[in-house]
Amino acid sequence: MQVINTVGRRKTAVARIYMKPGKGDVTINGREMATYFPTEVLQIILNQPFGVVDATGKYDLKVNVRGGGIAGQAEAIRMAIARALCEADTENRPPLKKEGFLTRDSRMVERKKYGRAKARKKFQFSKR
Repeated sequence: MQVINTVGRRKTAVARIYMKPGKGDVTINGREMATYFPTEVLQIILNQPFGVVDATGKYDLKVNVRGGGIAGQAEAIRMAIARALCEADTENRPPLKKEGFLTRDSRMVERKKYGRAKARKKFQFSKR
């Protein structure tokens, strides 16, 4: 039985997954998926790669994820799952790439600059 280990990233979230053939159990940081991601939208994001390649319920996942918020973490896990499915079968790559699951979303929070209220917002200008 082969365990596939991959990494996915989004914003500041980093997800490491260990995927092996099984019956579809997903454990995230030692908790069930339904308790870690309570909203259905986040659970759907997580299962998107499986739906694209018709592999729902065929693999068990053990996920370690840290950093970022829950939405960024869910998308980081999605990327790691897509990479693992490509390693499991090379025929999975074209449909996953077409959906954009293999592309790292490089958008990050812009840093705050000195003399500004936020990254781009300026303090109120007073003429007198």
